[in-house]
Amino acid sequence: MSQQDKFREEIQRGYTFKNDYVLLGGAMLDGESVSDAQIKAPLKTFNRHGLIAGATGTGKTKTLQNIAERLSEKGVPVLLMDVKGDLSGLSQASDGHPKIDERHTRIGSPWKGQAYPCEMLTISDQEGTRMRATISEFGPVLLSKILELNDVQSGIVSIIFKYCDDKKLPLLDIKDFRKVLQYIGKDGKAEIEENYGRVSPSSVGAIMRALITIEEQGADVFFGETSFDVDDLLRVDDNGMGYINILRLDDIQSKPKLFSTFMLCLLAEIYSSFPEQGDSGRPELVIFIDEAHLIFDEASKALLGQIETIVKLIRSKGVGLFFVTQNPTDVPEDVLAQLGMKVQHALRAFTAKDRKAIKLTSENYPISENYDVDELLTTLGIGEAIITVLNEKGIPTLLAHTLLTAPSSSMDVISDKEKEAVMAASSIKKKYDEELDRDSAYEMLNKKLDAAEEKSKKEEAKKPKKRTSTRREKSTIEKVVNSTAGRTVIREVTRGILGVLGLSSSRSKKGLFGF
Repeated sequence: MSQQDKFREEIQRGYTFKNDYVLLGGAMLDGESVSDAQIKAPLKTFNRHGLIAGATGTGKTKTLQNIAERLSEKGVPVLLMDVKGDLSGLSQASDGHPKIDERHTRIGSPWKGQAYPCEMLTISDQEGTRMRATISEFGPVLLSKILELNDVQSGIVSIIFKYCDDKKLPLLDIKDFRKVLQYIGKDGKAEIEENYGRVSPSSVGAIMRALITIEEQGADVFFGETSFDVDDLLRVDDNGMGYINILRLDDIQSKPKLFSTFMLCLLAEIYSSFPEQGDSGRPELVIFIDEAHLIFDEASKALLGQIETIVKLIRSKGVGLFFVTQNPTDVPEDVLAQLGMKVQHALRAFTAKDRKAIKLTSENYPISENYDVDELLTTLGIGEAIITVLNEKGIPTLLAHTLLTAPSSSMDVISDKEKEAVMAASSIKKKYDEELDRDSAYEMLNKKLDAAEEKSKKEEAKKPKKRTSTRREKSTIEKVVNSTAGRTVIREVTRGILGVLGLSSSRSKKGLFGF
């Protein structure tokens, strides 16, 4: 038996599954495609998370696009973080190309152009269905982690939430939280300390500064009503295809704090609201986080801990997370260890540091008798990757050099007119377009303070006025001022205040500097 025949048997045995699967591509050996050796991933394991990594220009985004299409065809909804603004083509069918046909002939799978049901979302000032969340939905613990507060400051945030609950003051947006923070630090300090404990002015100031930091990155647009219902991410169209929800993020690449804040809020909301799935055989939702390093680079230790916890737990809700980044080392080790599917595109070895990184990356993959992984990582072509997935029993499959399938939708950015058409066709955009600003903590506390000020003015007006100086008293003062002693005192005081202007009269006649 030839090496290629042996390899084909290994692939067929390792990548044949009883239940539904997603086709990823065709296996390769020694740089050549191997017939009848398709690389697949069981649909049931997509909630075990994944990694798509590789250098710039190696095809990561198209791999993301391709997997999202296959999931949509299986009726699985998808959420994509479109950081670079190049995923809108999913809404339009591809016109095809001879090279695509040639690729799929080698893979052994037919190809056809296809458009997919898409929803364009936004958390910034860009056009799209707006995603918002209220401060109350975050809760004191999560909000404290996002603001990177210490234990004392976190305690004050808990007091704010408790006070607002007791007084029926809704915390909806940032101005609500800021108003309550100002109130407990000044006008309401006595009330707070009497019922909830001492509040340090320095801690209040630190929280205010942390709040300004995330507000400057655009959090004031994200916090508020109407709050987004995560169940709207689970829609399926009339043809049974899962919606591909594209979150437009190309205007917040310089705002990683807002990105990580949003992601943590979204994952926490999904975890708290989705029911337990158990072994359902298919995921409920798959989330692809492009440019994943934006989450981890700016995250505090506490925030990283929260993300790691959610990644470990959220798969029981039927939710899969795929991190898309340039190098696996961009993802913390505790998170990387939770990722069942790994799709590794080419890496570049320009420096000694790059070569060390490639050596480290190769150790994240199963040992292979068929490939020198270190060398293969630097020679992969565009649209090729090394892949390992979990089989239906949760065991990693053997490593496979894979020629990836091509997306069925357009790989180009669509025009503004086409984007407007996609947004106009949305069945939920109108639901979230209206920005509500109902009476909440900000308005209620302002009314309370205004009423207290008005009451204070009325009480002040009722008090008897203080007696003013009589003509006789004024006359006495004038006599003192005009007397010799009075003039002497005034002169001496003036000299002391004005310094060099209080010089002796004989010297002043010669000029200021005695000339």
